[in-house]
Amino acid sequence: MNIRQAVKMAWKSIWGKKGRAVLTMLGIIIGIASVMTIVSVITGYAGKMMEQFEAMGTNRIQVSVYSNVWTENENGEMVPAGKDYFPDVYEYCSGMKDLVVGVTPQAYFSATMVYGTKTTANMDYQWDESGMNLISAPPEFYYGSDQYSACSNLTIAKGRDLSYLDIQNYNQVVVLGAQAAKVFFGTADPVGETVQLSGQNFEVIGVYASRIKEGSTSMSTLDNFVLVPYTCKRVLGGERGNDTFIVVAKDPTQMDAIVTQLDGFLKGLLNRGTNDYNVRPENQNMDYVTESLNLIGGVLAGVAAISLMVGGIGIMNIMLVTVTERTREIGIRRAIGAQRSSIVTQFLIEAAMLCGIGGIIGIGIGTLGCFILGNILFQMTIYPSAVVTAGAFGLSVLLGVVFGCYPAIKASNLQPVEALRAE
Repeated sequence: MNIRQAVKMAWKSIWGKKGRAVLTMLGIIIGIASVMTIVSVITGYAGKMMEQFEAMGTNRIQVSVYSNVWTENENGEMVPAGKDYFPDVYEYCSGMKDLVVGVTPQAYFSATMVYGTKTTANMDYQWDESGMNLISAPPEFYYGSDQYSACSNLTIAKGRDLSYLDIQNYNQVVVLGAQAAKVFFGTADPVGETVQLSGQNFEVIGVYASRIKEGSTSMSTLDNFVLVPYTCKRVLGGERGNDTFIVVAKDPTQMDAIVTQLDGFLKGLLNRGTNDYNVRPENQNMDYVTESLNLIGGVLAGVAAISLMVGGIGIMNIMLVTVTERTREIGIRRAIGAQRSSIVTQFLIEAAMLCGIGGIIGIGIGTLGCFILGNILFQMTIYPSAVVTAGAFGLSVLLGVVFGCYPAIKASNLQPVEALRAE
């Protein structure tokens, strides 16, 4: 008997007992759908996270100073210190031009922005019907230096960037991210217009180009921000000094050298213990996110793998039943000269077809699950990659072969005389 005949016989056997076949395949269907959904969603989300890190730049170093948060006053009470160490860090990094691209505070602040009839006071996140494209959202507000754009992988699309004089002269100016400009000004040119931040007038001097890759819709908030000179903190409020900074290296291979130099500088500047500050590359965050997602994905995939194992055992069980039902047929085939290998092949093909069909159905359900979960959880469209799809199908067929081996071998070991006597 050739392979083509074996496939026809396997299909006839499966089709003849459709209800039993579907119930048998349920474990495989659920397992493959679960594995595909979990792996694809985790991989897709991790990819989008990496895109955001890359859009911001992968050669960034985060410097955090904790000693400026609290200090002891003359009465022995712990109060906000208000000391701003950024000018010292800025000056030090200015002397490292061969290693450092720029340095800026990484400071967020709350404000109400008003332009005409538009205000962030009543602005909420709004998405289009697909749930993937951001229509409107309140922007985030950042304090930054004249080197903020270099530190955040930004380029000016309209107007100009923050300058050193804007910082030194406490100029009340803002630069808008591409999405923030779109939300407040639509297609109009915002350069030269005046907006209000917490009741203070600020002139729009520029608009940054978008950092979102063409065709990507889920990272619209990446460009939804307003940048203000960090020296304007005195008019916008905030008692504390800047305590978190971003330093960007020219060459990612020199990041360890920069970290070492900054560590030594801050230790001397603070004249305190090493726990008062922290200097670390931001790509450690990328590694942490990747490890966390891989860990979560591994646990969930392990749970899904249990379903596959249960499905495989179900396949083995039903194939053993099939062997019992077809004992007389096997005896006739053996009596007329069929080889043991042809019996093994027939049953392995039938088991592989059962699992393969279940795998195809599971792939379809998994693809739908990726689409639904991607949009619900992350507002992005996620589809399984060709590698994941091919791997899922191959895994389902492999399960059929592995769990079909014992029934196939048992069938091939039947003695013709004893098999012919079976009722």
